[in-house]
Amino acid sequence: MNYLAHAFLSFGDRDILTGNMIADHVKGRLALENFPPGIKKGIELHRKIDRETDTHPATQRAKLLFREDYGLYSGPITDILYDHFLAGDPKFFSSATNLKEFSQSVYLQLEENEKYFPPKFAAYFPYMRQGDWLFNYRNLKGMERSLGGLARRAIHMPPVDKAYEIFITHYYTLNQCYYEFIDDVIGFVKNEMK
Repeated sequence: MNYLAHAFLSFGDRDILTGNMIADHVKGRLALENFPPGIKKGIELHRKIDRETDTHPATQRAKLLFREDYGLYSGPITDILYDHFLAGDPKFFSSATNLKEFSQSVYLQLEENEKYFPPKFAAYFPYMRQGDWLFNYRNLKGMERSLGGLARRAIHMPPVDKAYEIFITHYYTLNQCYYEFIDDVIGFVKNEMK
């Protein structure tokens, strides 16, 4: 799952949200000691969500569509696509306005904990907020930009044109994978947060 899903799966807890959003930039167990308990819990939760996502049968099927062309990058590509389907899921975001309100709330909550941002996250957070990345997962142009951003960060990844083409060609299959997955991961996270 990517940024929107990790924010959504924080269920409004500011410290969990912060940890969930910065986790990719916090390496190893020792680094966790630099954070307050709630943020530490969010980082650990992020890692558990990633493991649960990667091993889920629906995700495994989705990744197969990209594996031939993108190898190990099929996982991160699928994560981004799940954010698109979440952004348009009427069960969680009944309208574009509802998603916009959620995204703005996330940025405000994150700002309150910005002193805990690792340098890399701190560097791109202003761009995330200004470009409203969380909201823009909802539209196809935003997805094209998100895949392009992944390619810029993953220097060995092949050009994303083919990934976008696969996404459009297999849109309904990928959407079905998302629907088979989302309730399971929500149940998993709620159980972990008890």
